[in-house]
Amino acid sequence: MDRELRDKIPSFGKKEGETGGVSLSRWSLGTGGARTSLETAVIAVVAVIIVGGAEVLLRAFNVPQYILPTPSQIVTALFTEFHFIWPHLLTTLEELFAGFAIGAAAGFLMAAVITQFPFVEKIVTPYILLLVTTPMLALVPLLILRFGFGSEPRIIAVALASGPMVMINSATGFRRVDLAKIALARSFGANTIQIFTKIRIPMAMPMILVGLMVGSIFGLLTTVGAEMVGGAQGLGNRLTYYSSLIRMPQFFAVILILALIGISIYIFFYWLGKKWAGWEA
Repeated sequence: MDRELRDKIPSFGKKEGETGGVSLSRWSLGTGGARTSLETAVIAVVAVIIVGGAEVLLRAFNVPQYILPTPSQIVTALFTEFHFIWPHLLTTLEELFAGFAIGAAAGFLMAAVITQFPFVEKIVTPYILLLVTTPMLALVPLLILRFGFGSEPRIIAVALASGPMVMINSATGFRRVDLAKIALARSFGANTIQIFTKIRIPMAMPMILVGLMVGSIFGLLTTVGAEMVGGAQGLGNRLTYYSSLIRMPQFFAVILILALIGISIYIFFYWLGKKWAGWEA
């Protein structure tokens, strides 16, 4: 009897031969990273070839920097202009974090509500589809007319862009929870809140993290786009400013900073995936 019960209990341990990458519902948040010195060396060599090759080719063909600057010019501009870019970087991060926090919290709560009350889902689904399919940048001029040229319009746009991504993925994760576990919890007297906090949220954590990662990336894109549409501060404003003056090294330096922010977001959620959803591996 004990053997039959043991065979029916799902095991979340790592199987033999599996890698350490955390798979979030068939979307791996990590590739496992370089595990050997050979892999590290190959990655470094490829990076040197790409960057060095671009440097050599651009110099060999005398490409003007206002068309495409060399990597060395971009790095030089990053260091020389960073004290001017730094305040705009802080503005972008503040708008991104504030808007994402509001959107993620609202999206998570909406996902919890619509999975518990299907009737609510039928009511809000058309509006969620409207938010998902409508570019939030199109609403920025309207928000500026209503709230002015401060950070509020961009924060609202980021919240509207990231919230639906979190809601859709979280709701999908809540629906994928094994009903047998819920039935077992009810048989032991667990109430709805206990089932939601002890079963639904932990089991849906991989999809929740995917939603948070996608929502944060959408939020970053919306933040930069909103700053380009209207705003006196932010990295998006710097992109518009440098491009208008044809200062391409500084322009690509800002793009490099945005790329580093995106990579940091990816690494952060990969770390969260290993910490909070490692059981799925």
